[in-house]
Parts: sequence; C-alpha cells; structure tokens
Amino acid sequence: MIRPAEPDDFEKLLSIINDGATAYRGVIPAECWKVPYMAGEELRREIDAGVEFSVAEIRGGGAAGAMGVQAVEDVILIRHAYVRTGSQRRGLGTELLSQLLERAPRPVLLGTWKAARWAVRFYEKNGFTLVEGAEKDRLLNAYWRIPKRQVETSVVLADRRAMSEIVKIRPGSAEPAPEPEGGEAEREKRLIDERMRDEQRDRDAQSRS
Repeated sequence: MIRPAEPDDFEKLLSIINDGATAYRGVIPAECWKVPYMAGEELRREIDAGVEFSVAEIRGGGAAGAMGVQAVEDVILIRHAYVRTGSQRRGLGTELLSQLLERAPRPVLLGTWKAARWAVRFYEKNGFTLVEGAEKDRLLNAYWRIPKRQVETSVVLADRRAMSEIVKIRPGSAEPAPEPEGGEAEREKRLIDERMRDEQRDRDAQSRS
C-alpha cells in the first residue's frame, strides 16, 4: 500500500533512508559517504524545504519504502527514494514512482549518484532518460542545492515531459533541444498559471484549517 507520509512517520522515514542508503557504501566517493547517511536534522530541513514523502507498506512488515517529491520552479524533483534492504525486488520502488508520476503536475527530474548504476537502470526502465555532461551540471545547479563534489559525481534523469520542456541539450548531441510548441512565451505563461493554481490551493487549504 502506498500512502502519504504523516508526521508520526518521521523516524520510519529516517530508518528507511539510512537502511536503503547502505547500498552506496564503497560505491560513491568516500568523502560523500557518512554514517548516518542522513541525520535527523537534515531530514527535518528537507521536509521544511517542501519535500513531501510517500510511504510504501508491506503486509505484516510496516513501512518498507519511501520516496519524496519537491516542487522547484517549473519542475517536480524526486527526492530521497529508498526501499529497505530486506524489502527490495518486490516492486515497491516501481509502485511509489508510478503513483508520484501520476500526480505530478509538472515535468519530473531526479538526481542520483553516477556510480549507482542499478538506480540509473531502474529509472531508465521506468521511462526516464539519462542526462550527463554540461547539461546535467546545468540542471543540478539550477534545481538542486548540493555540494560541488556531488554535482561532479551525480547524473540527472528526466521524464518525457522534462526531456521536451526542460532539457536543452539532448543526450549524445551538442545541439540544444528544440523549444516546445509555443516557445518561451508559452512556457512562461504555463509557469504563471501553475503558480496561480498553487497559490489558490494554499488559500483554499488555509480557509479549511
């Protein structure tokens, strides 16, 4: 079962992230690995910055997977996607990703370690395209706030809409990707409309509270 995370799930989220992240030990650059991989204070900052988590539960086993989304400018970022080591290869990651993509109102991007080839293959299998080189550096610097070393050792994956609307240089090409129909003016209008809808949802939520 996939459900939105609740405040009481904080310790479960922290446990899932740190358990799932053990796969990175010995794979990512040594200076980027730490124990715990994510401290409670860091997770709290991420949630305060707008990362909204969903939780995957298995029958009789409780919370076993987690995946976050964060609205940043004109995209949705997938953040901190992990499944407990003992619950992997059960389709939980695919279920989480599918539900989040169905609800995503904007193009979707995600970043992961370049050396985590299993993660790259997973997202490619689920319709994402790998973005590397100067274009992935541009995207990481535009939409994420991460250290320079992490930018150097990470890749970006983009869903089909992001490949059409956000990625400027297609993989394997030095030429900028063509502008989507309507060009820059249409993109700006879409951003304004999305922001207005977001503001209206916030006002509606406040009026109900």
